[in-house]
Amino acid sequence: MKKSTVLAASMLSCATAATAQSSVTLFGVVDAGVSYYSAKSTFYNNTSALVLPPATAPTGVTQSQTGLSNSGISNSRLGFRGTEDLGGGLSASFWLEAQLANDTGLGGGPAGAFAFNRRSTVSLAGDFGEIRLGRDYTPTFWNDSVFSPFGTTGVGANVVSTVGSNIAVARGPGSALAASDNYLRTNNSIGYFLPPTLGGFYGQLQYALHENIAASNVPGSPTTKGRFVGGRFGYASGPLDVALAYGASTAADTTGVNAAGGLTGVNLDEKIKTISLGASYNFNVFKLIGELSQVRDQKQSTTPVPVFGLLAARENDKYTGGLLGVTVPVGPGLIKASYSRVKFDNDPGSLASPFALRRDASVNKLAIGYEHNLSKRTALYATVARIRVKDGQNNPAIMGATTGGTAAYLSTGAGTSGYAPSKAMGYDFGIKHAF
Repeated sequence: MKKSTVLAASMLSCATAATAQSSVTLFGVVDAGVSYYSAKSTFYNNTSALVLPPATAPTGVTQSQTGLSNSGISNSRLGFRGTEDLGGGLSASFWLEAQLANDTGLGGGPAGAFAFNRRSTVSLAGDFGEIRLGRDYTPTFWNDSVFSPFGTTGVGANVVSTVGSNIAVARGPGSALAASDNYLRTNNSIGYFLPPTLGGFYGQLQYALHENIAASNVPGSPTTKGRFVGGRFGYASGPLDVALAYGASTAADTTGVNAAGGLTGVNLDEKIKTISLGASYNFNVFKLIGELSQVRDQKQSTTPVPVFGLLAARENDKYTGGLLGVTVPVGPGLIKASYSRVKFDNDPGSLASPFALRRDASVNKLAIGYEHNLSKRTALYATVARIRVKDGQNNPAIMGATTGGTAAYLSTGAGTSGYAPSKAMGYDFGIKHAF
């Protein structure tokens, strides 16, 4: 009887020890507020002829919207994460995180479905660092988010991030989950993270497989559309945090042959390359934050040209951005302010017509807000932001940044005459609860 009692106690002790070596956590954020958005489009005329604006709206058209929004200062989400100690310094972990639209009760997947589209990874970590597989954030996105007082959410979001997302939607490879993929997140990624024991140095590398099918009758296949390669390296110690990030996404890639192996005379090749440098320094009474960014959309003409498409005009669109921000702690609250700007420079290519016009544009954004912490997990917030767009008719799909919602600019005239993005404003008043 005594031996049985000792054996049972021993087994219970082993089970308890095994349980203590692993853990699963439910976590999330619910963020909701009342928001207002407006977007104004003004009339322009790029022709030599006299073109009058419509009599019904001679000074422009403004669309506005008021609604119950979510994710004003933090993305609403629900997730599960777990870790198992494998012994010998090794651990395995998983992370499943889903987006929530708590104003409607829907998820953030296709057609409002609940899907782990924010992050879905499994990892193996040790003294060597961490190997992570699955759907994850890109290294280049982190600079836009970390080095911004408002991150990339709400009306105060970094306009560098807004334009970067617009580039991915308009020109990038996209995916079934999100057209902004390869800017914000990547599918099918393999990531490596440096160990957290390097005296403040941190970094990551990421490669996302394109997973396209290779066909033996198509020379040079498969296309690498959807592939992403990038990395981020930084140093954080005391009040200083600085990081450099680089990424390259293949938006289009083909050898100029059809399914039967015949030459099409089309040479299509487009890559989106991003480099950014971000830094922050905490002076205790305030924290100064800044970022410099450049995105190049390098694409080759799809117009058939001589020599079986081997010669084609190379067009380089450059987006140069920056942000300067500050946060000031005031008791249990935090004052936040930022100014961000992106300038678009279009180079039609060396083989383009000498009469081809450059199509430049710019957008700038001023945002200010206050976050009041009621506890470690709950906060009230208020944010207001204003955007101005110059020469928006030259690139409305990308440079036509708004503060949010579905109130959109009017973009008509195809660069000749009509309405073009001009200015936008918005505000958020809300509450965030994290658990």
